[in-house]
Amino acid sequence: MQLIVNALGFFVIAKIVPGIKIEDWGTLGVVAIVWGVLSVILKPILIVLTLPVNFMTLGLFTFVINAGLILLMGQIVPGFGVKGFSTALLGAIVLALLNIVLGRLK
Repeated sequence: MQLIVNALGFFVIAKIVPGIKIEDWGTLGVVAIVWGVLSVILKPILIVLTLPVNFMTLGLFTFVINAGLILLMGQIVPGFGVKGFSTALLGAIVLALLNIVLGRLK
């Protein structure tokens, strides 16, 4: 179910955030899968490593971590493009808001 929520979230992000592009539906599926893998493996490690900063910013640094992961996906997933860090940060914020809304629909 989370894979579908992630795919829908990235579809919406690609439509409303200028600078984030997804070429086709296959790319969208790959992006959702890679995001799931990065969220399970790499994100917890980064959160633990940046715990003091995350604590001082009351958790807002998590958006920066997510933006970095979105930038990383832009580098490793063919057909998924992210213009820069500010675009990735806006995408991370929109994705978080969409996950809140879509998470309640489960």
